[in-house]
Amino acid sequence: MTYTEEWVTERARDAYEQGRASFGIRPERTALLVVDMQDEFVRPGWSPHWVPAATRMAPRLRRLAEDCRDASVPVIWTIFDDTHLGLDRPRTLRSFPHAHSDWHRPGPAGVWDAMGRRPDEVLIRKPSYGAFYDTPLDTVLRNLDRDTVIVTGTLTNYCCGTTARQAYERGYKVVFGSDVTATDDESRQEPELAVLRKGFALVLPAEEITARLTTTNAV
Repeated sequence: MTYTEEWVTERARDAYEQGRASFGIRPERTALLVVDMQDEFVRPGWSPHWVPAATRMAPRLRRLAEDCRDASVPVIWTIFDDTHLGLDRPRTLRSFPHAHSDWHRPGPAGVWDAMGRRPDEVLIRKPSYGAFYDTPLDTVLRNLDRDTVIVTGTLTNYCCGTTARQAYERGYKVVFGSDVTATDDESRQEPELAVLRKGFALVLPAEEITARLTTTNAV
């Protein structure tokens, strides 16, 4: 068979738009990661880094967290914070446009209260985009005997997308919440989902994630 340009382009397009990873979701091997649903990103009008789409999807994500707890799926939270005097951050981070602001966080970063984080749930403070970068997340997941992570939160195409790629590279099965992630320019949402769908994650809406977690024949 000769593979034409049209054939390979159509094949790629179908994978970006329709492709689905073939693995199942076993609740006893799964953890929910809630990435950076913190005041400066989600609390309306509180900082120049506010992500309105994250505020809008927050109630849906909170329901998914409750569904995960009901299914005995641990909920792990991350926040993007000032750690180790900034010396553990990638050196070029301060060079990019999002860092150009006179606004300074008035205190330690925290999960937005409306998300309903529980005191007995792990909170990881991370110095960069990905939740695995210089954090104990991998150790936490392995101690919990989890090989599947559900990635949710904000920003879709920065911290969430980077975390999904890092998890994939570490051998985790990655489920990415299509409607429980959000970014600061909503036109960027679907392009990021497309890349993840084709090569890194099983991309599903929250309702389907819950259904799979609660279906007894999930494999």
